[in-house]
Amino acid sequence: MIPLTLEQIAAVTGGRLHRTDGRETVTGSVEFDSRRLTPGGLFVALPGEKVDGHAFAGKAMESGAAGVLAAREVDARAVIVPPLPPGQAHERALALTGDKDGSGAAVLAALAKLARHVVIELSRGGLAVVGVTGSSGKTSTKDLIAQLLEPMGETVAPPGSFNNELGHPWTALRADERTRHLVLEMSARGPGHIAHLAEVAPPRIGAVLNVGSAHVGEFGSREAIAKTKGELVEALPSVDEGGVAVLNLDDPLVAAMASRTTARVVGVGEHPDAQVRAEDITLDEQARASFRLITPAGEAPVTLSLYGEHHVGNALTAAAIALELGATVEQVAQRLSAAQRRSARRMEVTTRADGVVVMNDSYNANPESMRAALKTLASASRGKRSWAVLGVMGELGADSVSAHDEIGRLAVRLNISRLVVVGDEAAAMHQGASHEGSWGEESVLVPDAAAAIDLLREQLEPGDVVLVKASKVAELWLVADALLKEGVA
Repeated sequence: MIPLTLEQIAAVTGGRLHRTDGRETVTGSVEFDSRRLTPGGLFVALPGEKVDGHAFAGKAMESGAAGVLAAREVDARAVIVPPLPPGQAHERALALTGDKDGSGAAVLAALAKLARHVVIELSRGGLAVVGVTGSSGKTSTKDLIAQLLEPMGETVAPPGSFNNELGHPWTALRADERTRHLVLEMSARGPGHIAHLAEVAPPRIGAVLNVGSAHVGEFGSREAIAKTKGELVEALPSVDEGGVAVLNLDDPLVAAMASRTTARVVGVGEHPDAQVRAEDITLDEQARASFRLITPAGEAPVTLSLYGEHHVGNALTAAAIALELGATVEQVAQRLSAAQRRSARRMEVTTRADGVVVMNDSYNANPESMRAALKTLASASRGKRSWAVLGVMGELGADSVSAHDEIGRLAVRLNISRLVVVGDEAAAMHQGASHEGSWGEESVLVPDAAAAIDLLREQLEPGDVVLVKASKVAELWLVADALLKEGVA
């Protein structure tokens, strides 16, 4: 963060000073975990269901904090933020903090104001803010963008999928005067969420990857999801102000967002009208893609080390953004080819000592990402026995049964050898597979992760390829972790 006095922070957030004249300057990091504080940092006291950060204000001061951002008086130098007026406590902020009186939402609102102030100040000095949204692929694309931009200047991006009302401002406040690029992943579970995040850290470049079925149970339809995802391009500055919208032309709902922005539109994809596109796509024996990168500035070959053809679209979005920020086509191609997976449990491929390949894609799942993962498994297991260990895809609402049924049928059509469906909530996958292929032992429904682990330990053979994927609520990473405890090559 840029250096700010407690007095300045109080002015930005609308708070009042407590046990200080406000002259202390925050020069360290902004943290909601007192264990991560650096000297001169600002401790954000967030109340929650189990732990109230206000109780750690004293410990934060012992760790060298310059002050505390709090919702009530604490035994420390602090900026005390006001409660939010009725109706202004963002429902997702309340859910994040789990507090009962809205004080956590008040602290998050103050944190958002602080982040906005810092980002606007840094943007005046040349900081390029990039926002990425989509139903799937946000984290992988954010990681690719960061790897393409890092050689061009200091780059800040969130760890993993830290993309909500807490992670968004926390990441933005990692930027300082040395930072040239701020890459932000933007999630939503309802209308207005992305607009809010874009207000917290106003982006100059915004990318929309796709509109899928993730959270359709909360939104009601893909069209409603598209309306919310499009809030990002609506928030971008105009062409004259340097705004750029990077849109996936292979997705009609995303392509239609061009009419919702005054920014310059750059189309990406395999679509012939895409300015940044991929041609001659091939997959190797491990489902890693190679393609010809085509841009207005020239062409270059790319060979990805990431697993799955779906990463081609992610790579094109990253390429378009890097080109906008000054990279050459050759630099983009070289950096894409060298890029590695950074976030855990996202097509994390490991080979055990006995040759069993474990594809851990268990961080989350929706119908689109599940289809992409199954296609990757089918491509990477040619000539080998393949296992799909799949669990529930959450928040699909009325479409849940049909969506799970279709995934089971797809596993049959892709000639996956064995399907292990975990949990009754995903039972329609097992039923779909059985109806599609008249399967017998090829598909099995087990009650939980422990049962899946027992079955796999009993039946896996050297050289088998195992995909593990489900929504976070299923915690199927327990299956992948157990399989890898057998030892890796």
